[in-house]
Amino acid sequence: MHNNKATGNKGEQMAAAWLQQSGYTIKETNWRYSHWEVDIIASKENRLHFIEIKTRTSDKFGKPEESIGKKKMQNLRNAAEQYLYLYPHWKYVQFDMLAISMYYEKPVEYFLIEDVYF
Repeated sequence: MHNNKATGNKGEQMAAAWLQQSGYTIKETNWRYSHWEVDIIASKENRLHFIEIKTRTSDKFGKPEESIGKKKMQNLRNAAEQYLYLYPHWKYVQFDMLAISMYYEKPVEYFLIEDVYF
């Protein structure tokens, strides 16, 4: 389990750096309310983005973007609703998913899936 946590933490750090290089402003990382968490909350061009980060070091259990289930997305939505209650000035909101593949001896791959509907 320690290895998965370390991979996840490294992926979230890499994601924040990649998003900043892509023009996003990071508002929050690992924002929590109750038992819900949003990996990254960022803004870009007057739009608030709630971003789930998934990182994998192998494709043994599938690609990172394939590992988000219905329950996880519901938790993301619940956390987002609370965040928007606290910061109601945001008119435009979007849910995104950033998959990071860090395979041995291969370049790191970033795959951003924007405006996920669930």
